[in-house]
Amino acid sequence: MYNPDTDLIFPPRDIPSLDNERGTKWRDLIAAVEKTGQDSLEQMAFILMMARLNSCATCNADSYRAMHGCIVCAKQSLKRFHGSDEELTGLFEAARVDVMVFKQKKQ
Repeated sequence: MYNPDTDLIFPPRDIPSLDNERGTKWRDLIAAVEKTGQDSLEQMAFILMMARLNSCATCNADSYRAMHGCIVCAKQSLKRFHGSDEELTGLFEAARVDVMVFKQKKQ
């Protein structure tokens, strides 16, 4: 079964749809990431964080997650995350550092 909202990794086009899934700190993070341009460090870090949180690497075309699409999967992952918005922000910052290190190695 094919869902046009399903990608190999969390797509940046779905970032705005997650703004009401958590508290104020989460909304602030979404707003800050949305203000940055495509291919920015912040967007890449957010995508990496969501890919880790959603376990995008283990998703396949026949999985329940893929059949429902990336937005549904991401919203479900955020609801299942028992940590605080501060912890999610910490995961974002860790992903940001990982992206910076990767980009520096590529230069």
